[in-house]
Amino acid sequence: MTASFDLASLPGRPCSIAAALELVGERWALLVVREVSLGNHRFSDIARGTGAPRDRLTARLNALVAAGVLERRQYSDSPPRSGYHLTASGRDLLPVLQALLQWGDRWAAEEPPVRLRHAPAGHEAHPVDAAWVCRTCGEPVNESRVERVLTPAGRVLSGLPAEEHGHEH
Repeated sequence: MTASFDLASLPGRPCSIAAALELVGERWALLVVREVSLGNHRFSDIARGTGAPRDRLTARLNALVAAGVLERRQYSDSPPRSGYHLTASGRDLLPVLQALLQWGDRWAAEEPPVRLRHAPAGHEAHPVDAAWVCRTCGEPVNESRVERVLTPAGRVLSGLPAEEHGHEH
């Protein structure tokens, strides 16, 4: 199951950022995703890695499973125990974590405890940065070269007709 929100029910400007934050905007949620992405699938390992109180961690894990970000996989029958694994939705959060890591390295941490490196065989390791890349042509894109266009849903949420009229293309 994947949770989604009626954007019109969210306070403020209706957008996908607000909907995403409803699902994963709480500190423990993203730290859980980090821990599972690092290979920590058991509750005790996730608790140790996040430092979350057990009751909060239980609630966050249940919410992330309900939202389709994580899935439970049973690894023991006696006693019954399950581990947590990223779904496709959860794996799609990894660039978000990378961007937060990069921002935190630059603006929040005195000395970053981890650096991401691209280390292909045969040559020196290179730093890895989160970046916007065009899905079609692969060209790097910066914010000044991005056009924001209202979709039909965005037009309706903004009080406009779903289809734009009067413009010839």
